[in-house]
Amino acid sequence: MSADNPINIPTFIYGTAWKEGATADLVQTAIKSGFKAIDTANQPKHYNEPLVGEALSNLANQGITRNQLFLQTKFTLPGGQDHRIPYDINADLRTQIHQSFESSLKNLRSDYLDSYLLHGPHTGGSLIDADWEIWRSLEEIYRSGKTKMIGVSNVNEEQLKLLVEKAKIKPMVVQNRCFANQDWDRNIREICRAHKIMYQGFSLLTANPFVLQNQKLVEIAKGLQRTPIQVIFRFSTRIGILPLTGTTQIKHMKEDLQIFDFEINQDELETIETLYAHHA
Repeated sequence: MSADNPINIPTFIYGTAWKEGATADLVQTAIKSGFKAIDTANQPKHYNEPLVGEALSNLANQGITRNQLFLQTKFTLPGGQDHRIPYDINADLRTQIHQSFESSLKNLRSDYLDSYLLHGPHTGGSLIDADWEIWRSLEEIYRSGKTKMIGVSNVNEEQLKLLVEKAKIKPMVVQNRCFANQDWDRNIREICRAHKIMYQGFSLLTANPFVLQNQKLVEIAKGLQRTPIQVIFRFSTRIGILPLTGTTQIKHMKEDLQIFDFEINQDELETIETLYAHHA
């Protein structure tokens, strides 16, 4: 991107899934609390993009302008939608993606995105022809200058390797669910590290409740005078994860943003990284 329109690389992302009618208020609260990045999707089943746009408009009127923020949304396949599909289900894939993208811009009241993701490939196996057609459409949107980054969510190791090897424009962002008992998605993170791909991790808390209750983590948190949640988020940033949080509590929003005010030593880091081994 041009020097006068740089990417505002975030350190923490506020996720808007399942916020429904509270979306606008929560997005405004998150940004006023200090978040600079918002994640959403053009998937009415789980997200409310128009209310994210309403929040951004309200914030702009209060002096927090669009160019101060990192805004990311996604194209979701028909299989991930309910009856409110935001594009013509009978159109070809390329048309569907461009319709969804333009709908997102309208919903979000913005003329560009910082990041645009495929919400997930068609299968949990390899990439199929339709996935490559979608990726070519994302490349077109990237070349148009209307998004600064393109990427993929809910991707497996084989799929990511194929994209890195064969795509004309490589993925710049990966967003995956992180499980402690799956090495915090280590293999995917290593590919991202090698290819300078931004790795975003979601469900760091909800996917790992047993970790939050682990006595070793509780002791580390107590020694640092922090909450176990803060320690998990700080740990994630140390191993190359840009974390997402979807908390609805202003207290937790503020606590989440305080994770850069303390450090985890190497022993603590290694202890947390292997906590999954203690989960039966």
